[in-house]
Amino acid sequence: MRKSFDGLMAIIRDTYQMDPYANALYLFCGHDSRKLKALHFDKDGFVLLLKRLDGSGRFQWPRSASEVRALTRQEYRWLLEGLSIEQPKAIKPGSKQKDY
Repeated sequence: MRKSFDGLMAIIRDTYQMDPYANALYLFCGHDSRKLKALHFDKDGFVLLLKRLDGSGRFQWPRSASEVRALTRQEYRWLLEGLSIEQPKAIKPGSKQKDY
């Protein structure tokens, strides 16, 4: 979690072959899953955010390449709140609810 703007941009570009200037939010997590960094290009510069969970909280974070995926806005909110991004009672996008 020592890298800043340029170091994170290099990881995005060189390791993942992605565009750091894309309209995306790139997330990075520390080894103990307590700290999360987010990098976003905002038309005229980069925004770097850092969040650390207090206590024994841990971010749900992929442990292998097969677990990596894009998140919805709601899943991102749950992640930042320290919750599981798989909420069993949540309404999934595109699912139809029954009218009672």
